[in-house]
Amino acid sequence: MSRIASAFARAAAEDRAALVAFITAGDPAPAVTPAILDAAVAGGADVIELGMPFTDPMADGPAIQLANLRALAAGTTTSAVLDIAAGFRARHPQVPLILMGYANPMVRRGPDWFASACAEAGVDGVICVDIPAEEDDALGASLRAAGVAVIRLATPTTDSTRLPVVLDGAGGFLYYVSVAGITGMQQAAQASIADAVARLKQGTALPVAVGFGVRAPEQAAEIGRVADGVVVGSAIIDAIAKAGAAGEDPAPAVRSFVDSLAAALRGARQEIAA
Repeated sequence: MSRIASAFARAAAEDRAALVAFITAGDPAPAVTPAILDAAVAGGADVIELGMPFTDPMADGPAIQLANLRALAAGTTTSAVLDIAAGFRARHPQVPLILMGYANPMVRRGPDWFASACAEAGVDGVICVDIPAEEDDALGASLRAAGVAVIRLATPTTDSTRLPVVLDGAGGFLYYVSVAGITGMQQAAQASIADAVARLKQGTALPVAVGFGVRAPEQAAEIGRVADGVVVGSAIIDAIAKAGAAGEDPAPAVRSFVDSLAAALRGARQEIAA
């Protein structure tokens, strides 16, 4: 069983949703990211999603846009991201690590190079926001050949006709983008999320993780009652930025916030049962 499958299976066995924590690599500096990642794991993150900084992150809201700019200004390169990934794998051999980003940094040296570099660094899966499923040959085949899962995105507009295309060649988990917009700006109604998750699970055996707009433990708990996983990004990035602006080490703030999310997920389904 892969690390991703094991993480979701462990969460399911504990009757809770898995917590997927997003952190931008290199924000506020590449040397600081390892401690932030360790803090997220210590706080209870089941899966780490490591953002690859890019100049034009079209799916991301202001918080992650600014994190990308801070990371790039600090000199974060693709090689630096892969070094961070390799270090994380050495410290956390069982925690799934996903790279999330955009096509340009992933394919500019060729898809085979990137796939091989991911495998060597111990990356479990890749989310490429701007390569649609219909253009899978641009990167997907190389990743699968290297043993790296191609994690696909579904949205409120992914209908029954397109869903099989999205799922073809997909692995790891299905990431449901709960709003038709950018990260961190709004939250979908709980009823629409529940309906969407139920519909998606009819089409795939992959775990379904829900993200975009999850900013508080209470929101995570609500989604965790119906989804296999909950993705939190912008709120973690905000905690990092706030600590940095105050001249503080961001790692303790990240651990505290992730711990609150993990605790909310642990209790969410038990509240329903009670």
